[in-house]
Amino acid sequence: MEINLNKTALVIIDLQKGIVGMQTAPHSGSLVVENAAKIAQAFASKGAFVVAVNVDFGQVPLRPIIDQAPRSTHPPQNWAEIVPEINKFKSVLITKRQWGAFYGTELDLQLRRRGVDTIILCGISTSIGVDTTAREAFQLGYQQIFIEDAMTASSLEEHRYSIEYIFPRIGRIRKTEDIMKAIMG
Repeated sequence: MEINLNKTALVIIDLQKGIVGMQTAPHSGSLVVENAAKIAQAFASKGAFVVAVNVDFGQVPLRPIIDQAPRSTHPPQNWAEIVPEINKFKSVLITKRQWGAFYGTELDLQLRRRGVDTIILCGISTSIGVDTTAREAFQLGYQQIFIEDAMTASSLEEHRYSIEYIFPRIGRIRKTEDIMKAIMG
């Protein structure tokens, strides 16, 4: 696999203090952070574009009528801060108010200004933030690469569904090692 770093961005979804410590499967939040940080460091060392995305619903979160209660209606202080392992490599921070990183943000503008046509996605949660962002990116015409061992979900079933049924239809699935080889040569 070849990666043109002049036209590729690493987009890291929701590796923030309030999310990485949650119970996840099949990978731990710490493993996801470790793998994402390796790739972010490699991108940064080559002068490539790294986007950190956090979610912060703000003072007025969405309030649709739903069957399952939200995990928290009052997140703790510093909940939305990007973890230090990722924060030090970011070129841009995008704060989203929804599940996807494109809707209502300047992500598309930031990518297109730099001539980016390919995004490498990782983060938490595979089946929510990463999946929604991936579907939005597909509709916008971006090429996509998904780092399977640098993302995780609330359950193994949620992770597998996106990895097995959604992502192969809209991009390529690789491991951290594959991405590192392509970047570092």
